[in-house]
Amino acid sequence: MAQRIQILNTQIDNLSMAETLQRIELAIAQNNPLHHTVVNAGKIVAMQKNEQLRKSVNEADLINADGQAVIWAAKLLNQPLKERVAGIDLFDNLVKMAHQKAYSVYLLGAQEEVVSALSEKFKQTYNANVIAGYRNGYFSQEQEKQIVEDIVSTKAKMLFVAISSPKKEIFLHTHREALKQIPFIMGVGGSFDVLAGKTKRAPKWMQKSGLEWFYRFLQEPKRMWKRYLIGNSKFIGLVVKAKFNFNKKNS
Repeated sequence: MAQRIQILNTQIDNLSMAETLQRIELAIAQNNPLHHTVVNAGKIVAMQKNEQLRKSVNEADLINADGQAVIWAAKLLNQPLKERVAGIDLFDNLVKMAHQKAYSVYLLGAQEEVVSALSEKFKQTYNANVIAGYRNGYFSQEQEKQIVEDIVSTKAKMLFVAISSPKKEIFLHTHREALKQIPFIMGVGGSFDVLAGKTKRAPKWMQKSGLEWFYRFLQEPKRMWKRYLIGNSKFIGLVVKAKFNFNKKNS
C-alpha cells in the first residue's frame, strides 16, 4: 500500500492518477467500499479550525491532492507527492471506467438544470445504462436519510457528490455506513458545473502552473475573492510556519 503522508494536520495518499484508478477499480471489483476525497489549499485551511471537516477528510479511505499548491507544499515540507490528482479528472476517468465495466453511477448535487444536463450528456456520450439516477444538491438535513436510501436503492456502483465544502465531506462521512452498498463514493465539488458546460475550466497551462484558482476567481470575482485571495494567503502562512518549525526542530 502506498505511503500516506501528513502535512498541516491533513492526511494525503501518495498516489498517481493511474494508481488511484487501479485502487478504485480493485475496490469495486472486490465489493470493498471505498470513500474517496481530495484536498486543496482552501480545504486544508478550513480543516485547521473545522474539526468536523478535518475528521471527515482524514477518516476517508483514499485522499488525493487536488490542488497544485498542495503538491508544492508537500515538497517544501520534505514529504513530496508523486503528482496532482485533480478531482474533476478523476471523476471523468471514473465515468469512462463505469461505461467500460458496465457499472452505473449516481449524480448528487448542483442545480437541477445542471445535474440533469450532465446526466443527459453522459447518456449520450456512453449509454443510458451508465446513469443509475441523479438529484440536485438542494436539500435539508432532515431529507438526507431518505436521499441516501433512494441512492442505495438504485444499486449504483459509484456515487459522485457535487456540493460545496464542507457540506459534501460531512454528508459522505456521516452516511458512509448507510452508503456501504455503493462500492465507491466521492465528493467532486464544482465538477458538474464544468462538465455540463455551465462554467469553464482553466487552460492546461494554468492548471499545470497552479493558476487554476485564479482563472476561477476571474470568472466570479465577487463570490470567489475571499475564498481564494484570503484563503491562499492563509495557506502560505501555514506552510511557512510548518517549514520554520521543521527547520528549527532539525537544526
